[in-house]
Amino acid sequence: MIWLLAYLGLGATAGLFAGLLGVGGGVILVPVLALLFAAQGFPAAHLMHLALGTSMATIIFTSLSSLRAHHARDAVLWPVVKRLGAGMVIGALLGPQLAARLPTQPLAILFTLFMTYVAAQLLLDRKPKPSRELPGPLGLFGVGAGIGSLSALVSIGGGSLVVPFLVACNVRMHQAIGTSAATGLPIALAGSVGYIIAAHGAGGLPAGSFGFIHLPALIGAASASVLAAPLGARLAHRLPVATLKKIFAAVILLLLAKMLSSLL
Repeated sequence: MIWLLAYLGLGATAGLFAGLLGVGGGVILVPVLALLFAAQGFPAAHLMHLALGTSMATIIFTSLSSLRAHHARDAVLWPVVKRLGAGMVIGALLGPQLAARLPTQPLAILFTLFMTYVAAQLLLDRKPKPSRELPGPLGLFGVGAGIGSLSALVSIGGGSLVVPFLVACNVRMHQAIGTSAATGLPIALAGSVGYIIAAHGAGGLPAGSFGFIHLPALIGAASASVLAAPLGARLAHRLPVATLKKIFAAVILLLLAKMLSSLL
């Protein structure tokens, strides 16, 4: 019951931020899941892989809930979602195969370095050049493939990269958040399949695991995130995003510091 309550609380928090900033929720899910799994005595060799795979599967449900809420406010650029999403699916299938070949500690360090960069970008909040625009269909496909691969590798919905990319191309913040929420779905679907395949031959996985996805954690986190994501989407259209981005960056850094202190 204690772990179920922890998963529910984690899912609600991740869903709220997913709807609020279009980030998928993986930046919160992965470090906290790693801590919860370590506290339950899960095998150290698969600790990070289980956190990544479970986070990716949770993002399927979070993204669905979030994108519906943003679509209702006409904040999703569907042509951009289509072109980015095609590349993201390919990239997201490749990321887990690389992740499965990396030990837990190097994978945790890679995740930390990447998310520290994301937090820095959120804090700096740089303004793009007025002349910058979105690339063409082929360019969007290439960007999507790169984002999908990296997102699946570190198990985020892609929003941490999609939102900065779209804003850098002078897309309005609310549309960037809504579009990012929608692109999280193809990454999560393809990435989840990838983490199931990547676990083939892995021994010693805890009970209730399906590949590198821990089903009890998935059920608890996903059920709460689905309820919280629409609330976050409503807040995104009412609250000052710049301030929230800075708060979120601070939360990321705190969670990463705690995760590293436990794993390393």
